[in-house]
Amino acid sequence: MDLVGLNGFENHYPHELSGGMQQRVNLARALAVNPRILLMDEPFAALDAQTRNFMQLELLRIWRETKKTVIFVTHMISEAILLSDRVIVFSHRPGTIRSEFAVPLERPRRMEMRSDPRFLELENTVWKQIEEEVNASGGFAQM
Repeated sequence: MDLVGLNGFENHYPHELSGGMQQRVNLARALAVNPRILLMDEPFAALDAQTRNFMQLELLRIWRETKKTVIFVTHMISEAILLSDRVIVFSHRPGTIRSEFAVPLERPRRMEMRSDPRFLELENTVWKQIEEEVNASGGFAQM
């Protein structure tokens, strides 16, 4: 409860918790078994933008404390760059690894890093890869 910031809410029901707190519960549930690898598939997708940003910072803090390997699936490029050491772009069907990028940002990470030129350059590069994949799959006529 301490690690995920839920002290004082131990006796609350899920419907009494905010969306961010419910995500903290999910994170606590995953960490309770002390896994070597934490698998997270779009865990913050249902949250509003501000809560999502705070949960990203919380995940970074928890990672610093636990050093767990985290495999994090997201469709949000900036989230992938902020949270990761490597960003992997998949191809369209069948899904294979198209490219892998090392994130050139030091840790600890902060929200201000989103305006770092290295961050922006990588975000644009990843976007171009995704755009090419969408166009190759016939997904959108003009992007």
